[in-house]
Amino acid sequence: MSDDDRTVRLTITGRVQGVGYRFWAERAAAALGVRGWVRNRTDGSVELLASGSESAIDALIEACRQGPRAAAVDGVAVEDAEDDGSEEFTARPTV
Repeated sequence: MSDDDRTVRLTITGRVQGVGYRFWAERAAAALGVRGWVRNRTDGSVELLASGSESAIDALIEACRQGPRAAAVDGVAVEDAEDDGSEEFTARPTV
């Protein structure tokens, strides 16, 4: 991780489960060279941890505000987080 890398945790709310959001997020993050993971939460939200360059993280946050075509994103909460050492971007089981 270089000095200009950033790690964030996103909580995405709205109609974001059952619409391919995790698959879409994996592809979007990989295209940007971002590491981390995405998972559904039992409360109906999607949680995403992302590490990468400042510009890639900014681009991913903006993309997450739209999501895949079938999604209806109400909000994206962003908070700084610790890099968990992920080497790629993967989907994780629901928690």
